[in-house]
Amino acid sequence: MTQPDASLQAFFMDGARGQRFCLLHTPPPGQSVRGHVVYVHPFAEEMNASRRMAALQARALAQAGFAVLQMDVMGCGDSSGHFEEATWDRWLDDVTLAQQWMQARWPQPAWLWGLRAGGLLAAQVSRREGRPTNLLLWQPVSSGKQHLNQFLRLQMAGDIARGEPNRGTSRLMHLLEQGESVEVAGYSISAALAQGMAQADLDALPAGTQVVSLELGNTETDPVSPALAAQLQRWQTAGCSAQANVVAGSAFWQVQECPDSPNWLTASTNALTGIRSEGVT
Repeated sequence: MTQPDASLQAFFMDGARGQRFCLLHTPPPGQSVRGHVVYVHPFAEEMNASRRMAALQARALAQAGFAVLQMDVMGCGDSSGHFEEATWDRWLDDVTLAQQWMQARWPQPAWLWGLRAGGLLAAQVSRREGRPTNLLLWQPVSSGKQHLNQFLRLQMAGDIARGEPNRGTSRLMHLLEQGESVEVAGYSISAALAQGMAQADLDALPAGTQVVSLELGNTETDPVSPALAAQLQRWQTAGCSAQANVVAGSAFWQVQECPDSPNWLTASTNALTGIRSEGVT
């Protein structure tokens, strides 16, 4: 007998300075909800490139019994506001809003699922609340400052390609530090957004936090990168229950219309369903 499909609802949630576009995935009719997940999308163009994989994972988790909320934070996707109006703190508030909305409806074990820079936002929300959280991190960015610098290099590459004077990342960072906005690859980055992002990292999570971190590799038997291994050690030293695994597939967050990576879906769903009984609430 074929199992009914998970349900999908699109709506706008009222937030500070406008509305946030949301997609809510819920388990098939008649199936109990075993927990809920808030997806925190990556930064800038990585958000668009990863939309399909995020939707596939959300549906897979809903089919497995989780309620999953995908929210476009302020100035992104179909939510209110312009990107240049966004700040790191406003994005943190949006993630908190999504979390509170889900907790009011499904108080079962709660997860924050962050992809790339979305993991930085998820970790900072966890720290701000000061209590243990369940975190699912996909290819997490460990340093917001490094991620910002890599993004600024896109402008440098564009200047070279157009034959224009190379402003360099140091010049762009100086403008941001002086409170000015800069435009990179079609995105206007405010000083407040850049400064908040530059201070973000994955450290100092509340003791008892449950972390499942997945990283791209050639095969599942590959060791995690030295950077993730070091981060794993810091989490465990801080009293977190943390595991990190390699997943074979493609860097779907980098390229539009990239081939699907079903191993990410399987690894994540298995991790959440297997850890659920041990996780924090």
